[in-house]
Amino acid sequence: MPLPLVEAKHFNANAQLPYGLQVDHIREGMNSFLDFLGFINDSLATRELQSFESMLMPANFSSIVGEYMSSAIPRHCPSISKNQYHNGHPDLVPTGMYPGNSSQYGHEGIEIKGSRYLKGWQGHNAEESFLLVFCYEANRPADEQKGVAPFPFRYLLVCGAKLEASDWQFAGRSETSRRTITATIKRSGYDKMMTNWIYKAPLGGLLG
Repeated sequence: MPLPLVEAKHFNANAQLPYGLQVDHIREGMNSFLDFLGFINDSLATRELQSFESMLMPANFSSIVGEYMSSAIPRHCPSISKNQYHNGHPDLVPTGMYPGNSSQYGHEGIEIKGSRYLKGWQGHNAEESFLLVFCYEANRPADEQKGVAPFPFRYLLVCGAKLEASDWQFAGRSETSRRTITATIKRSGYDKMMTNWIYKAPLGGLLG
């Protein structure tokens, strides 16, 4: 069954976006992912298999959401391109700014993140760039064991803002921890992001 598409009326027409990116470009990219995920899950269902999001570790699925948007949005916005450098920063760069649209590390561009959470977003570095976050709800691999019924993937919130290094805070770890050191967005960065919200889901009390 196709997933319901996000509608233009739930987007913020006054959102400030860089490099010629427009709200409609983001909406088209989001709907492209919904079409993709619906197609994959319909195919899995015919084989009596779990949904795609139920198969993958939560962090891996979040990564796929972000990677897909990094590829989909430039198809609708010619002024930005996917960064062609492997693991380069940021994910999207202004078209033609870097040779071959490839940048190992640059301050100009857009970093994209998929997240199941509405705050507390993290990264591996305190980056100075425009950050675009796609928040969503979806099943997890453990849901079946916990008795959580299958439900369709749904975007909850999209927001974005230009963050400075001062908007990030590194999370420490104990000497025995093997956890990767990460940086978390501080309240100053969160406020910038939420002030410039781009999409809010029509259900769940998110529209304000």
